[in-house]
Amino acid sequence: MHAASIRVLVVDDYEPWRRFVCSTCQRFPQLRLVGEASDGFDALQKAQELQTDLIVLDIGLPNLNGIQAAHRIREASPNSKILFVSENRSLDVVKEALRTGACGYVVKSDAGSDLLLAIDAVLQGKSFVSASLAGYDLAHLDVDRADTAPQRERVMAPIRAQKNHRHEVEFYGDDAEFVDGFARFIETALAAGSAVIVVATDLHHASLRQRLVADGLNVAAEIEQRNYIPLNAADCLSRFVVNDSLDPVLFKKLAGNLITEAAKGAKGKHRRVSGCGEGVHTLLAAGNSQAAIMLEPCGMRSHDITM
Repeated sequence: MHAASIRVLVVDDYEPWRRFVCSTCQRFPQLRLVGEASDGFDALQKAQELQTDLIVLDIGLPNLNGIQAAHRIREASPNSKILFVSENRSLDVVKEALRTGACGYVVKSDAGSDLLLAIDAVLQGKSFVSASLAGYDLAHLDVDRADTAPQRERVMAPIRAQKNHRHEVEFYGDDAEFVDGFARFIETALAAGSAVIVVATDLHHASLRQRLVADGLNVAAEIEQRNYIPLNAADCLSRFVVNDSLDPVLFKKLAGNLITEAAKGAKGKHRRVSGCGEGVHTLLAAGNSQAAIMLEPCGMRSHDITM
């Protein structure tokens, strides 16, 4: 395959997310970004004009949603491969999206790990579904499609890591809600015998310590025993955000070292490490939305480690 031989159109109404997808696509030397669109009608027009090889398409688009746009794009640009990237996890929505003849469906919160895999699968003529959709019965979807396109080998994102990893997102209206939510998380994790890593600002760490002490937790002892590991958010971010961009190699190295170290303080043969943090909020507050989008799918996760 010649360099920059695959022409790509990226469609999403959120500009920082388009930047993230574009930067991810640039990691494939054979991909050439030729257009962006922010709504369904614009996507249809550009697909018809550009006749691109690959279209990365959101569902929640203004004016004309992604599924409606995909049906029309299939007529206007029949040779374009469509890869949906959406946070919508509804089984009905996923099925309708794939019945358009799209080559795959990536859940946005999984995009940090799945998007490159999905693009690679699509370029090989396969179809792709995010691992977080593994519980859905999509095995016979190809034969349910209204069109007569040939069936493709379906690739499911690796789910091995998901068996022992869990990632949740919480939203807080103010500092009081933040402290309450993080305190409950920390207390629950420690009570279950987990080590817990907390990435937060110094101000929030001080408020958390005050709240935990008031709840009867011996914070000093938990820290000394490495059961509770408070880390400064800005310091952590500086170790893997380079030139305002998240370096995945540095992130994995830091996360791996922290988890391994924290596991030494957890209890039991299967040592569980839980983590929570406000890295995404810190990046957004600094105006670095692209790094925030890249960091969110990585998240702080719970890990089971056998020592």
